[in-house]
Amino acid sequence: MEKRLGIQIRNKVIRMVLLVLTTSMLTFILMKASPIDPLQANVGQAALGSMSHEQVEKLEEYWGVGESPVKQYVSWAADFIRGDMGTSLLYRQPVADVIAVKLANSLFLMVTAWILSGILGFFLGVISGMNRGRWIDRLVKGYCLLISSTPTFWLALLLLMVFGVWLKILPVGLSVPIGVEAAGVTFFDRVYHAVLPALTLSITGVSNIALHTREKMIGIMESEYVLFARARGEKGLVLFWHHGLRNALLPAITLHFAAVSEIFGGSVLVEQVFSYPGLGQAAVSAGLGSDMPLLMAITIISALFVFGGNMIADILYGIVDPRIRKGGAA
Repeated sequence: MEKRLGIQIRNKVIRMVLLVLTTSMLTFILMKASPIDPLQANVGQAALGSMSHEQVEKLEEYWGVGESPVKQYVSWAADFIRGDMGTSLLYRQPVADVIAVKLANSLFLMVTAWILSGILGFFLGVISGMNRGRWIDRLVKGYCLLISSTPTFWLALLLLMVFGVWLKILPVGLSVPIGVEAAGVTFFDRVYHAVLPALTLSITGVSNIALHTREKMIGIMESEYVLFARARGEKGLVLFWHHGLRNALLPAITLHFAAVSEIFGGSVLVEQVFSYPGLGQAAVSAGLGSDMPLLMAITIISALFVFGGNMIADILYGIVDPRIRKGGAA
């Protein structure tokens, strides 16, 4: 078993390297094909017109305008392999330092939303599956279908208007209070400002896990061992604890690890709506500002997170179902 698992992990690592290489190339090509002029986007047309030729040449050198794309990519890749992510053109700081701050904010937001959506989705799916055809089942299905078809940014705007503007019980944006120094920001302040973004991501991430768990629970409730347990007098929470929890929980966990990409993608829109200074907002700023080093690093880190979640899901599937493990090793 350990040998087969090692072969599977080795194959996944090879695929990860190929994924990172392909993602970096595509990101670089798209950035070069972008119609955005980095000089006009960051300096302004009026300011460019008042500059001397020498000043414009220095700006072009700073933003990499006119340099060979192949040379740029090879130089960036060589530095990245050595552990040097470069310097952010917008923040004028090392990319690693910028990402460290932004990633910490995003992880706090995404991990909270990921855990909440997983717990809520699992229990909604269990309740729906154990009450198939009843009113609560129809209510859960309707909620999941409605949420899955609702745009994330629209839901974020709705929650912002209700709780931030009308009720005024939650902040409308940012990750810390305005006008407070970094040393004076408490953990409660960060949690308080992360409530609305995390709630938005949690709500949108519930539907898939709930519907999948519902189908799994329906199959469990119709199985022979559950019918035998019912004949012995087991029902309700006792029946679920003895026969439903383990059989429904492991597939739900593996599916939830595979849903990391949805949480990551949704965080980009949510951070924009709530002006939350995370990795998603930094990616948008880097794209619009032609900050090549920062955007390339964010793209690769995002790809690694998504691939890591999918790899963990595949490994867990193999542990749960030996047939999948044998097929993956073959």
